[in-house]
Amino acid sequence: MNVISTDIPGVLIFEPKVFGDNRGWFMESFNQNTFDNLLGEHLPFVQDNHSLSKKGVLRGLHFQRPPHAQGKLVRVIEGRVWDVSVDIRKSSKTFGKWVGVELSSENKRQVWIPPGFAHGFLTLSDTAEFLYKTTASYHAPSERSIVWNDPQIAIEWPECSPLLATKDAAAPSLEKSEVFE
Repeated sequence: MNVISTDIPGVLIFEPKVFGDNRGWFMESFNQNTFDNLLGEHLPFVQDNHSLSKKGVLRGLHFQRPPHAQGKLVRVIEGRVWDVSVDIRKSSKTFGKWVGVELSSENKRQVWIPPGFAHGFLTLSDTAEFLYKTTASYHAPSERSIVWNDPQIAIEWPECSPLLATKDAAAPSLEKSEVFE
């Protein structure tokens, strides 16, 4: 597996080894031992999520407050998305900074998003199937959002008029959100 560091320490892009021939291809999409060795710690996953989104759907920026904060390992199995991670740890040197990467069924990239980050994605293809593993279960009272177009964060989304959930459209700014201390 090829591991690509990003401008924010801890957010990693994984490119799995894909073995192909005239029959198709094979790849190991997850291995707990490999993942633990890459991170240098054991972070068990407790929940898998799978979504389908139409072109122009923007989901996020979502996170959960401690003690239910989630680390996420995300990937696309069909289609393409622009995937974004935002550092929301006030004590971090990279607080308010973001990393974006295109994930697709073709490039098979995965992104590791540690706890303490908000996450969102924009669907670029007609539809996209998005999978993610989380290190903590969904806990509705801990769920929070940050508005996708917060000028303080200034994410460079691909040009679009996004389709948003009501809660995402009404999300607060980073400044007014309950981020991590």
